[in-house]
Amino acid sequence: MIDRQALAGRLAALDRLEAQLSDPAVTGNRTRYREVLREHTALRKIAAAAEAYFKCTDDIATAQELLADPEMGEMAQEELATATAALPEVEERLMRALLPVDPLDDHNAMVEIRAGTGGDEAALFAGDLFRMYSRWCEMHGYSISVMDASQNTLGGYKEVIFSISGGDQPYGRFRFESGGHRVQRVPVTEAQGRVHTSAATVVVLPEADEEDDLVIPESELRIDIFCAGGHGGQGVNTTYSAIRITHLPTGLVAQCQDERSQHRNKEKALAVLKSRILDARRQAEEAKAGATRLTLRGSGDRSQRIRTYNFPQNRLTDHRIGLTLYSLDRVMEGELDELFGAISEFDMKQRLEDGLASNG
Repeated sequence: MIDRQALAGRLAALDRLEAQLSDPAVTGNRTRYREVLREHTALRKIAAAAEAYFKCTDDIATAQELLADPEMGEMAQEELATATAALPEVEERLMRALLPVDPLDDHNAMVEIRAGTGGDEAALFAGDLFRMYSRWCEMHGYSISVMDASQNTLGGYKEVIFSISGGDQPYGRFRFESGGHRVQRVPVTEAQGRVHTSAATVVVLPEADEEDDLVIPESELRIDIFCAGGHGGQGVNTTYSAIRITHLPTGLVAQCQDERSQHRNKEKALAVLKSRILDARRQAEEAKAGATRLTLRGSGDRSQRIRTYNFPQNRLTDHRIGLTLYSLDRVMEGELDELFGAISEFDMKQRLEDGLASNG
């Protein structure tokens, strides 16, 4: 049973937040405005769900009181049945609204795809994954910016790093893609038509922004400048424009050679590095807090296989949630909504169960 009084106390902040949204001191501070807007949106969602829930419980209580009335008993019985049937749905809706929102979901996403075992075929599969994500983003109004890429001679990617921005919750949409992706198919280089198994790894990080207040002193950075390499290792230009930045305290490294401008490459490499530092700090905080539940977000551990793409059977299997889809051809064309929805729903139910267990 949800405590009505406690919930009312929490929702009392709505008036204060609405006033702040029109306060020039708040609207003029982008970081503060985003914080207030996020909290206000979450509370409005809770308020709507709470109204439906408490109306349902009030209807049940009223109907139960009227059951003993000879003139109202039959109607009360019908109302009681209707409200009782609706209660689980409105209760779950409220519980979902009460789940804490990760502020990082609103961040842009930094995605890294690397070819794993399988040589050229693994690089081709990494390229397929990049195109799959790119097509989904194009269909849904998200923008992609390549930060760094290393192609092989067949047009695949040994590694590609890109950011996803625009749209609704870029990181929240892609956070569950981290892990090992395995492909089973006949490679274009296979003369005898045998099915091979190859792999690629995906790491999704929240892109650091001004809200994170992540300032890195120049003294903590080592910046190396080198000549960019093109497709197949060929020189793309004769200037030293590629940048590699090492964060000395953590040993984290990021590089970029996608742009001809040394300045732009430095900006992109620093953006990637900040995202890696932000994610490392968060993982350390979670470990310190004793977070033990294995989340679908994944840690980017390359040994964690999350999905298999079986081309001969047109089958995709997500091993974390036991989902199998026989529409791999459409998935590879960017039709990821069914997959993304199923994973998000699974994670939501898992979080609800954890919340009920901790309150029990």
